[in-house]
Amino acid sequence: MNVYRENKDAIVTTAESRDLLVFSILRESRCSECNKELWKGDFLFKEGERGLCMNCADLDELVYLPSGDAALTRRARKYSPLWAVIVRFSRARKRYERQGILVSEAALDQAEEECLADSELRALRRERDAERRAEQDQNLVAEMAREISRLFPGCPPAEARTIAEHTARRGSGRVGRTAAGRSLEEAALTLAVVAHIRHRHTRCDQLLMRGYYRNEARASIRDEVDRVLESWRNPG
Repeated sequence: MNVYRENKDAIVTTAESRDLLVFSILRESRCSECNKELWKGDFLFKEGERGLCMNCADLDELVYLPSGDAALTRRARKYSPLWAVIVRFSRARKRYERQGILVSEAALDQAEEECLADSELRALRRERDAERRAEQDQNLVAEMAREISRLFPGCPPAEARTIAEHTARRGSGRVGRTAAGRSLEEAALTLAVVAHIRHRHTRCDQLLMRGYYRNEARASIRDEVDRVLESWRNPG
């Protein structure tokens, strides 16, 4: 990425860039050639020591494309026979920062058409990916519920499913999303079962609401958890 820095009245670029630079000015100025008054935010092209308006710099046929869409910028620049980089000086960072580019209107139109077509393809791809992830999640939940029922045959099937759905929820950060959980390791699934028992079959939530610290609440209901856990491991 090019970085622009101030060097007295000149601008130099890294990476030996040959980009044409146009400045979004921060204070009022005038064109050195036609004496046109330029206001804050107007564009100014430096030709040696002279500052030129877009008309005098022969850049007035170009249109402004702000930064933000990398694909659109890349394509518009590719199709434009003449283009320039817009930079503005940041007083906070003490450097010039890229704001966008100037490109031909025809190039921008062509780039927008291509990006629109791509956006439809990307939307379809996202939809397919979402369906694939949902299917994978459903398979994981089913496998996890079966393994919980095998490890804890006394656990009601509906609760085994609830535990699996809860711990395998994508983006939850729960044990079911860890490598151990996805591998259906016994220790990971046992942690998920214990957490379920703690909140569904003991007074843990009430104790927390009464101001107990987490460790205090868990210590108070440990025997309750162990009883349910043992009954699920060895029913009857």
